[in-house]
Amino acid sequence: QARNQSIPVLVSLFIFFDFIVLTSVCVISMALRKFCSNILAAPKARVMVTAVRHKNFLEQINMSYEELDVYYENIFNDPKNDSFIIRKNMNDMHIMDMIPEPKLIIAGLKACRRLNDHALAVRYLESIRFKCGNKKSTIMPYIMQEITPTLIELGISTPEELGYDKPELATENYLWVN
Repeated sequence: QARNQSIPVLVSLFIFFDFIVLTSVCVISMALRKFCSNILAAPKARVMVTAVRHKNFLEQINMSYEELDVYYENIFNDPKNDSFIIRKNMNDMHIMDMIPEPKLIIAGLKACRRLNDHALAVRYLESIRFKCGNKKSTIMPYIMQEITPTLIELGISTPEELGYDKPELATENYLWVN
């Protein structure tokens, strides 16, 4: 008697699982068909850019270097500007084809100190060192000579003092010793 009652339950379970498997197979096959049709479709024609004129950033904004110095110095000295504005303008300066003057670097460092963002100040010094490129040995000593009193006054560490000028995980390779 109990066996006869469980047969309809088993049949309904088989039908239910058969429906789930069939649905899954249909969904997977539709996804595979769509994926394969995208791969096997004829490639679309693409326009290739062969030459691009590089425009100087200063040509786009129509400002001289002196006007830019005054503009960025005013932004850095404005106490209403928050961390986002300072970071954005430091990034904009880094994009330009120039190394900022020490007075502009000092204004940026004072803005970092006002916002209590020591990490931004150190990254700013790193970006200036990077901007010097292969003239680092001639430009950076002059910049450091000019900004060192400000660094001491504000309590900002240089990347060299923090050890950022050396690779973090550098070890001597034992194969190179011999």
